[in-house]
Amino acid sequence: MTLNLPDFDPNRLAAVVYRPEDDVDSLLADFANDRLRAGEHVGGLIQRNSKDGDGKLVGMQLVDLMTGREIGIYQKLGAGSAACKLDTSGLAEATRAVTSAISADVSLIVVNKFSKQEAAGRGLRSELADAVIAGCTVLIGVSEKCSDAWKEFTGDRGTTLFCARRVVDEWWQEVSYRDKIARGMPWLMQGAAFDRGAITFRS
Repeated sequence: MTLNLPDFDPNRLAAVVYRPEDDVDSLLADFANDRLRAGEHVGGLIQRNSKDGDGKLVGMQLVDLMTGREIGIYQKLGAGSAACKLDTSGLAEATRAVTSAISADVSLIVVNKFSKQEAAGRGLRSELADAVIAGCTVLIGVSEKCSDAWKEFTGDRGTTLFCARRVVDEWWQEVSYRDKIARGMPWLMQGAAFDRGAITFRS
């Protein structure tokens, strides 16, 4: 499914494009938790990774930001195996967390990743589309390797953010400011412009 919306605010769909050396999981988790501590209504999913003493990945959990519930999504392939695979039952539970956030009309939906599953038409792809169609503000991590699939999914629209906390904070300040103006003084939004400099790139 490719998004095809005639009336679409690209600022409400922000992708943090990350490279293998970037810790996008910690960035999104810290940002989302700070928003919750500030009393903001945030939903969706962040990711926590578990590693052994050698730094090897041994587990992954998604955290439902509305409930705090941890959802395991990584499982061993078998006894003695060092390899892991995604747990499809965990992914199914994760989709419900995003659906619940849409129904709750939260201020922001955070989704940990658009990766191979979503690029192949599975994972959280349908729920992401539902969130955008519903007019929700969405922040998501997008692997640099999946950037072409992301552009195809969004119709090459939306906002692209560098993988840096300062950039994400400034994006959110702008979105929040726009929302406050729209609620209190919608006429001021006509012709409103913001100088984003080199912080984001719009398609």
